[in-house]
Amino acid sequence: MAEAQIILTHSRESGIVAIASGEQYPWAHTALAENGFQRDDDGVWHLPADGTKTTVVDLIRCAKRHRTSVHTSSRRFIGDAARDLTRLLPGQWRASVEIYSHPAWQEDLVPWIWDSGELGRAVQSERIPYAALLTDAVQGTTLLFIERPGRQLDYLVGAFSPEGLEGGYGDPHAPRSIVLPPVAGRAAQALTGRYLPAYEQAVHARQTAAIAAVLGDIRCEHDTWQAMNASGRYSDATPLSAAALGAATELFLDHAWRRFLTVVDHAPALLDRCRPASSPWPDDAAALSRLADAVIDAETLVDEIVHGGFVPEQERRARAWPAIETWLTDGETFLRQARISAPHRRPALPVAAPARPFTTARPFTTARPAHRGP
Repeated sequence: MAEAQIILTHSRESGIVAIASGEQYPWAHTALAENGFQRDDDGVWHLPADGTKTTVVDLIRCAKRHRTSVHTSSRRFIGDAARDLTRLLPGQWRASVEIYSHPAWQEDLVPWIWDSGELGRAVQSERIPYAALLTDAVQGTTLLFIERPGRQLDYLVGAFSPEGLEGGYGDPHAPRSIVLPPVAGRAAQALTGRYLPAYEQAVHARQTAAIAAVLGDIRCEHDTWQAMNASGRYSDATPLSAAALGAATELFLDHAWRRFLTVVDHAPALLDRCRPASSPWPDDAAALSRLADAVIDAETLVDEIVHGGFVPEQERRARAWPAIETWLTDGETFLRQARISAPHRRPALPVAAPARPFTTARPFTTARPAHRGP
């Protein structure tokens, strides 16, 4: 493959659009600019309505001089396909185009794709010069939408790691990406009926696991601190002075607070889903109420630290510890409730009629493209 390529496709709004790709993609940029194309904020090149009367043949000849190959796609512009899909999704979804002209830019995606299926493998092993992001403005969910490599019609969709949770391809909690058909209505059905419920369940499981890990770490350090305090010695039996014990206590409290921020971030959504009255342990309601109050106290402390100015370290430690201690005491109660409170599947969307296909790209000819307004 040439070191620079131009991929031509058709947009409903802009007519012929172009995407530059390859390690020497600036060569493609030069050819496009010389032929009157202009680049928008997403990095997509298009001919303005009042631009020059450039033909595809003109572009091919110019690109050849700049050592750039030109390829035409049988698919319609991915931005159009993504926007048609988001219009059918419930909530406030928006679509944006991502261009990965240099292969290294695509590699930057790998640590952030939260997937255990085909999308994750494709991002690592296939060339993907462009994609679309589907973002739920309310929930904060971000999905990656790409043309399925090696196929003429299908698309793949999968998720980025949720905010505040690390985990890329192969994470055992990650949802599995799905194949979307080339019709917007059916694709929306598959996304809302299959993928998004699985994604929400995966986020729930990942948040629950993160809180369990944090509580386990804090409890382990707490046990070590208690043993040092009771014996007056380090773990290697070296005598522990009062000053050293005080320093060890402060260090433990500081580490515990930093870890506990994971609980502050993720516990509220999980607590909201817990329904102890309909669980095998209805008496857990009192413990969950204590845990919720402890999170509110910690959130208030965080807000004062971030927005209210300086909070002395001694005060922060004194106020944080009761909340942490409550979670160490009742954390197992929370975890058993959270594990049986995963989100339920959503009702499937009806098929939109008429369904708009994703693959209505206008065939390319050597004629001048029909110019349209921006």
